[in-house]
Amino acid sequence: MSSVTFTNVTKNYGSVQIIHEFNCKFNDKEFITLLGPSGCGKTTMLRMIAGFERPTTGKIMIDDAVVSGSDVFIPPNERNIGMVFQSYAVWPHMNVFDNAAYPLKIHGVKRDEIRRRVNEILDAVHLSEYSTRMPNELSGGQQQRVALARALVSSPKLLLLDEPLSNLDAKLRESMRFEIKDMQKKFGITVVYVTHDQTEAMAMSDKVIVFRNGIVQQTDTPMNIYRRPANEFVADFVGRINFLHGTAYDGRIEFAEGQSIKYSGDKRGDVTVGVRPENISMNEHDGVLKGIMSKSYYLGDVNDCRVNINGTLIRVIESGHTYGKISEGAEVYINFNEFMVF
Repeated sequence: MSSVTFTNVTKNYGSVQIIHEFNCKFNDKEFITLLGPSGCGKTTMLRMIAGFERPTTGKIMIDDAVVSGSDVFIPPNERNIGMVFQSYAVWPHMNVFDNAAYPLKIHGVKRDEIRRRVNEILDAVHLSEYSTRMPNELSGGQQQRVALARALVSSPKLLLLDEPLSNLDAKLRESMRFEIKDMQKKFGITVVYVTHDQTEAMAMSDKVIVFRNGIVQQTDTPMNIYRRPANEFVADFVGRINFLHGTAYDGRIEFAEGQSIKYSGDKRGDVTVGVRPENISMNEHDGVLKGIMSKSYYLGDVNDCRVNINGTLIRVIESGHTYGKISEGAEVYINFNEFMVF
């Protein structure tokens, strides 16, 4: 389908710089997620790709053509891009078929071709049996599928998705993640997806770009973002994590009251240790650190615990069947199965 290349792209609103210099290439058929907290610049990036905003400096190319640059600007309607917004934005006075057909009608596609392509796309998004229904007769997930059908029916070069699942309930949001990923693979389309939900980013993406205040913190695969974050912000934003402050020297990191862990890295002096709750094991007999079981919460599939180590609460997540085996107030030992040092 298409690639997108950014060269020295910035975006200012007056004296406020929203996007700092951005250089990257989104490859053909990749699923790229722009991830970060609200106000970090990710939607602005999406709008610049679509042509709703112009970069302050730099250029954007789709395939080999410049669409935004110092002396070039291709308007949104000429970029052949599909876009799905946070609000479904389906036309309330049109049925499902007519909503999906709208982009083809305004481009003057013949009636028989419209019917063929719309029926094909409605089948792909599992809405064929709802083609004559009005939007108010559909669930939120079905309306979001209508929006996807409308964005895909014109065979766009790119599909841009701006937090499209945030208005759905938790179970529907989870199922729609996989449906969108399946559709991306089926159509072989390049997708740029904006979200602040790290679970969506992990589940769907080939490449994740983490933003903070308009500055890229890390660009990598979901696994590397999670297991090898570039800094404490990325580690904290993507998933749950505990931070412990200590001192690194002579192959160890020492914490308060003389407790320490082995360390083979090259950092020295004051460090921060990051460890995911699921990468900690716990028992009442032996381990690298000793603490007190403070709280334990039964969540069905997991036992979500808080262990007090020298005044610092450490979150430990174990299998649900371990709940109740260690009582609150008991002395416990923990081991780090995997950790990172900043």
